[in-house]
Amino acid sequence: MQGRLSAWLAKHKLAHRPLGFDYQGTETLQIKSEDWASIAVALYVYGFNYLRSQCAYDVSPGGSLASVYHLTRIKNNADQPEEVCIKVFVPRKDPRIPSVLHIWKGANFQERESYDMLGILYESHPCLKRILMPESWIGWPLRKDYIAPDFYEIQDSH
Repeated sequence: MQGRLSAWLAKHKLAHRPLGFDYQGTETLQIKSEDWASIAVALYVYGFNYLRSQCAYDVSPGGSLASVYHLTRIKNNADQPEEVCIKVFVPRKDPRIPSVLHIWKGANFQERESYDMLGILYESHPCLKRILMPESWIGWPLRKDYIAPDFYEIQDSH
């Protein structure tokens, strides 16, 4: 089933794949990583001026990783904002997605957290480094194939 935004993207010949609607009626679209930068700009021009959240997850052990963006179109009628969910799937061997920090400033810490936990590289992010784990941490803790170390070195707490 194609939603209003999917029809608009198709009209402008922007590559995407409709994934249907969630339980709240929010349209969900899949975008290829190589198309994400241009489509993100198009969505901003269309009116999606607020990045409500960005998160990432491991689809399956050994499978792909996904970066998820929840965008909101806030205009004069703020009672009923239009929302969309964008999913960008990348292979775990080379997980690269263009950063959208230059479009939505709120992506800064959210993309850093996705990098820290899953190892997704957000290209052109100006400060892509760990935010939750120490810089010396090895591996990506939220990947389903992550093997937790047998011990943790206690950091100096003073």
